[in-house]
Amino acid sequence: MENEKKRRLLSLDVLRGITVAGMIVVNNAGGPQSYASLQHSAWNGLTPCDLVFPFFLFIMGISTYIALRKFGFQPSAAAGKKILRRTVLIFLIGVALHWFDQACDGEFLAFDTLRVTGVLQRIALCYGIVSLLALYVGHRWLGWLAGFILAGYAVLLAAGNGYVLDESNLLVVIDRSLLGAEHLYAKMPVDPEGLMSTLPAIAHTLIGFLCGKLIMEAPTLERKLILLFVAGFLLTAAGFLLTEALPLNKRVWSPSFVLVTCGLAASLQAVLMYFIDARGKKKWCRFFEVFGVNPLFLYVLSEVAAIVVGATGCKSVLYGGIRAVIADPCLASAVYSLLFAGVMGAFGYVLYKKKIYIKL
Repeated sequence: MENEKKRRLLSLDVLRGITVAGMIVVNNAGGPQSYASLQHSAWNGLTPCDLVFPFFLFIMGISTYIALRKFGFQPSAAAGKKILRRTVLIFLIGVALHWFDQACDGEFLAFDTLRVTGVLQRIALCYGIVSLLALYVGHRWLGWLAGFILAGYAVLLAAGNGYVLDESNLLVVIDRSLLGAEHLYAKMPVDPEGLMSTLPAIAHTLIGFLCGKLIMEAPTLERKLILLFVAGFLLTAAGFLLTEALPLNKRVWSPSFVLVTCGLAASLQAVLMYFIDARGKKKWCRFFEVFGVNPLFLYVLSEVAAIVVGATGCKSVLYGGIRAVIADPCLASAVYSLLFAGVMGAFGYVLYKKKIYIKL
């Protein structure tokens, strides 16, 4: 029984790798036209593209449980130092990427318009807050806390035009009051990684954390699979049942979006555990394992590479070459995305073969 608990689950790395590879593909379309499944929903709704970031937060919740389990979930100087260091570094890297993007456009000192929010910043905040909650709050209360956050956020959205895509949306009003419009996402009024919508993202990560507890504490692999399948089904069903009152919306990270995407992530994790960990079907997943063991490094590398190839004009040349061979602009854009992810995977494979794991 103890060996079952301690055995490393390759499926966790694979799901993380699938998610990171998906994030890279989604963020690097070759041209202005692309398949609907590779675009975020314009507002309400859910596309496959909308799943990658929430899946990452879910698996980060699982990983946080595994990491803090080594400290016995007891507050200590070592645990606190690790959490604070990692949170600050990930947040600052996210801000630095925005600065680098501006610098490549010739705006080296435009700090008055530097975006403070972003994907890495949300990851940092969710990781830091959930980690501290895991150390200082009894785990039996974390599920209730996640539910309370989602319920309170649902009321906030209902009372504050939360599903309206304009400046009257209360999320816009609060984010702009706290950070200023010039430091937020500029392409639409609602910042998809705003401060207020980070609240349900924290609940989202807590759900992943509790699923990590379920996975690590269940005595047998069979028990892990059953419990995770049940949790995934219940979360997904609850989320879809709420969609009439609380539409699925990634931009505001709606409560129904949290439940559905956590449920789907849990279900996929269970499927992967069955085929990879229980059945031993591992040969197909090596590509995703490469992304899964160095997730943040490869994501950051992809963002830096995307900024450089865009600023130097290489992207238009490369995409133009693909379009010369492939007439369909959507297919050409998808091919560019896949090739870009493949190049990132090649870098990751070198690290993987050398057993180099870059962690913060």
